[in-house]
Amino acid sequence: MSQQLDPTTKVLDKPIAQWVEEFPKLQELIDLQPSTWFNPNVQPAAQALPDVGLTREDIDDAAARLKRFAPLFMELFPETKKTEGILESPLVAVPDQQAAIGERYGSHMPGQLWAKLDSELPISGSIKARGGIYEVLKHAEDLAIEAGLLSLDDDYRILASERMHKFFSGYKVAVGSTGNLGLSIGIMSAALGFDASVHMSADARQWKKDKLREHGVHVYEYESDYSVAVASGRKEAESDPTAYFVDDENSSTLFLGYAVAARRLAGQLKTMDITVDSEHPLFVYLPCGVGGGPGGVAFGLKTEFGDNVHCIFAEPTHAPCMYLGVLTGAHNAVCVQDFGIDNLTAADGLAVGRASGFVGHAMQHLLDGFYTIDDDELYRLIALLDHTSNIDIEPSSSAGFAGPWRVMQDAEYRDRMGLTDERMCNATHIAWATGGSMVPREEMRSYIEKGMALL
Repeated sequence: MSQQLDPTTKVLDKPIAQWVEEFPKLQELIDLQPSTWFNPNVQPAAQALPDVGLTREDIDDAAARLKRFAPLFMELFPETKKTEGILESPLVAVPDQQAAIGERYGSHMPGQLWAKLDSELPISGSIKARGGIYEVLKHAEDLAIEAGLLSLDDDYRILASERMHKFFSGYKVAVGSTGNLGLSIGIMSAALGFDASVHMSADARQWKKDKLREHGVHVYEYESDYSVAVASGRKEAESDPTAYFVDDENSSTLFLGYAVAARRLAGQLKTMDITVDSEHPLFVYLPCGVGGGPGGVAFGLKTEFGDNVHCIFAEPTHAPCMYLGVLTGAHNAVCVQDFGIDNLTAADGLAVGRASGFVGHAMQHLLDGFYTIDDDELYRLIALLDHTSNIDIEPSSSAGFAGPWRVMQDAEYRDRMGLTDERMCNATHIAWATGGSMVPREEMRSYIEKGMALL
């Protein structure tokens, strides 16, 4: 339940009643009701992309850096040998899941539903393997080049040497996390030799903390939410000149690591002979916590496909921070708790009360919309995916699967965007499954059993 707030309570010097009057959708968020809002301020990509402050060339640079590190990945993580050290995930069609959800929601969805299985990314089993690992690599490269221990032409396997391990051990890496970002940064930092610390919020699953400790990472636990964990990690790093803080709320480096995913996806779509143009629109549904991962992927998608891709963020009813920030235009100046929303959700990776101001401002004119989904429905969608497709993901990962039906329920949005019935029949819908392959079997079984019981 959301707290019962006095409507005269002020947020940023304005009574909540006035906020709701100006933004009627806000009442649905306060009432913890599943809600959908299609952004009337979305602009053509050519007009809005410059607002991001990053370019296609920046994504090229990130992609080239990941390529330089590929030999090192094969050395440190043998499971990456089968992809020549490129960290990438499968794109799979899920027609049986599409049919099952359609039956559940009582409506047929035109077009095709696919799943982008970042749940199967190597090393840390989530989308955070993109941004988190990339930022650690960039920091390691910068340090090694500055110390004269590496050049861009070197074989990056030298970074796995005892000499380099000893060099990196003189430096610290810290991050605040609800779980998956901490896993990716902790595992990668420890593998290189960094002294790694992860500050975990109350939502973080115990197995994620245990796995980090197995890798020799310092784990600090907090009874508060994500924002407190981030603030503590930032504070630790500020007082130590050898420490580097990975700032999930503001990092353009993380953002670019995620953006590379769009280029890889473009290649996969081409391989599958899937056309993306004005007559064959692409819809991508991205689960959103603080916003860095989905924001970076959406930025990359817009540089690849322009106005032919429609990016939509999905959040839990109890933690709709990006929806709230963009809807009101207040971004990170407000948090969900200001409006009596408790930020308590089974979707641990999405349990964030205050959105990234950087992502909100950068992407507010590039995102088609937002929707919220309740925890019980996340479990039902997990169970359906397991039953129909034999794919297992964690609760936060299933949020994207409801997206196509939210699009089909809003004729005004489709009319405004020129999404005719014919175009919708040609559409490709991708639910971005953000994590889950590292979840212990017993825990995964409990998720599926819960979902089946709810169904």
